[in-house]
Amino acid sequence: MREIPVHQSLHRHTLVLGAERDIVMTAALICFLIGFGGFTLPSGVVGFSLWTVLVFILRRMAKADPQMSVVWRRHIDLQDFYEAKGTPWQRHAWKG
Repeated sequence: MREIPVHQSLHRHTLVLGAERDIVMTAALICFLIGFGGFTLPSGVVGFSLWTVLVFILRRMAKADPQMSVVWRRHIDLQDFYEAKGTPWQRHAWKG
């Protein structure tokens, strides 16, 4: 049987700073707007500290599952379609 190597770069997730790319870029944009929007030193400190905390949280989230936000969005979109109840044909252990 022939072995074909699959390089890691072909199936690696796109991460920036260890977290999902889209969410990190969105968080950076929001924190940049907060930091430089106020034109004061406290707003810059708040923007930078908020970005640092968000990147820390997003890295932990990506460590658990690199596509957690994608799965969560799909779950929210399909909640009405896949209702959390059994079918009428399901066998029940209880009689009642």
